[in-house]
Amino acid sequence: MTALDKPLRASARSARTSRRGTSVALAMLTPAALLMAVFLIVPIVLTFGLAFTNSRLISPVPAKFVLFDNFFRLFGSDTFWHSLLNTVIFAVIIVPLQSGVALGLALLVNGKFRGTNFFRTVYFLPVVTSMVVVSMLWMFLYQQDGLINVLLAKVGITGPDWLGDPRTALFAIIVMSTWQGVGFHMIVWLSGLQTIPAELYEAAAIDGANKWQQFANVTWPGLRSTRTLILITITISAFALFTQVNIMTQGGPLDATSTIVFQAVRTGFQQQQTGYASAISLVFFVLVLLVNLVQRYLTRDKEVSR
Repeated sequence: MTALDKPLRASARSARTSRRGTSVALAMLTPAALLMAVFLIVPIVLTFGLAFTNSRLISPVPAKFVLFDNFFRLFGSDTFWHSLLNTVIFAVIIVPLQSGVALGLALLVNGKFRGTNFFRTVYFLPVVTSMVVVSMLWMFLYQQDGLINVLLAKVGITGPDWLGDPRTALFAIIVMSTWQGVGFHMIVWLSGLQTIPAELYEAAAIDGANKWQQFANVTWPGLRSTRTLILITITISAFALFTQVNIMTQGGPLDATSTIVFQAVRTGFQQQQTGYASAISLVFFVLVLLVNLVQRYLTRDKEVSR
């Protein structure tokens, strides 16, 4: 074997190893790619196509292109505007409420005292419970003779029909959703709190900063990336509100709790108007995309200005 053969053989082995690694990577990627294509890419493409047709879920009549008729019908529907308003109200209220309560709980369980792990588990327990189960549980609590009204009656307050009154139905769902999801975001806040160096708090204490000043000047700036993540995740889940409405109110009373996602599902599966439901879904997609782009822009602008 000459001195020239050794580098050539080493190069050939390296090439075979690289090809083998590429083949293994592609083999491992293929199942995920197929699942993404079947359950994400194909439905998105079908939604864009069906939104411009009069397609029905089960119909002997072939679907026809109707161009923008579905969108004209949608924007002229009072139910759509009620659903959009309810979705926006839900998001505007629950984003600061849920994130604020979660931050407060994270600050409480971030301390070193006996029973911390117990409280973390208790606060996180609703997150791992099925939303269907949670919704059914709160339906019983919200009944006119349920636990909430019984407790109110003990202090001389007559509780309303929480889910049957248009004035309180959406508020009741907001309270339940906050309780169910606050544990997850508490954990996210907690992970952000634990990345802040303890030396910063020691330096602030030496400078005479009180607890509020430490929070304003050390904790809150240190949670910059965490609060961006929480803001985006809560907003997306808020706009996708469906399960609670479907289980507890079915969009009523008088469309007081109807949301865009609930309207799309009801239109597509109960009323079997897949073309119209696709138009609703397409509008919902554009709406969520715009909201998240605005959030990212505002968050980036604040970070740069600082």
